[in-house]
Amino acid sequence: MSISIHAVSVPVFVNSLRNMSVWLDKAASEKPEAELLLGRLAPDMRALPAQYQMASDSAKNAVARIAGIEAPAMPDVEATFAELKERCARTIAFVEGIDPAALASGAEREVELKFPNGMGYRFSGQAYLTGFALPNFFFHVTTAYAILRSAGVSLGKPDFLQHLGPPNIQASE
Repeated sequence: MSISIHAVSVPVFVNSLRNMSVWLDKAASEKPEAELLLGRLAPDMRALPAQYQMASDSAKNAVARIAGIEAPAMPDVEATFAELKERCARTIAFVEGIDPAALASGAEREVELKFPNGMGYRFSGQAYLTGFALPNFFFHVTTAYAILRSAGVSLGKPDFLQHLGPPNIQASE
C-alpha cells in the first residue's frame, strides 16, 4: 500500500497551522501579546511572528513547488496575534485548494531550492517533501510552541496534538 503526497502534506500542514492559531488564543488569555510577540528562544533566533511566517511559507511553498504552481505572496508584515491567525487561515485556504492530482503528478518533479548565498538543493518532489519541507515546517511549528511555552503560556502536548481531539479509546471501567 502506498500513501499519497497529498495525504502526507496537506492534512499535516493544515492540522498544525490550525493548532498554531489556537495557541495564540490561549496565549492572549494568559500573557500580554506585546511581550509574547518579542519572544525568542535564543538571541540569534527569530522572534515568534517569524516562526509563524516561516511555518506558513514552508507549507504553502511545499505544496506549490510539488504541484508546479506559484505560491501566493505573503509579505512578512504580521505584528499582532490577529494578523498571525489570518496568515494561518490564508495558508490553510491555499493548501486545501491544491488539487491532489497535481501533488501526485509532482512526486517525481524536480524541485530546486536555492538559498540567498547561491547554494541549495535539488530533489524529486517526494524527497523534497519528506527530507526538507516537512522537517523545516515542524522546526518552525515546534519553535513557535517552545517560545510560547518558555514564556509561561500553559501549552502542553495536548495543545500540540489538538487536531486529534479527545481520546477515542476510553479506559475500561
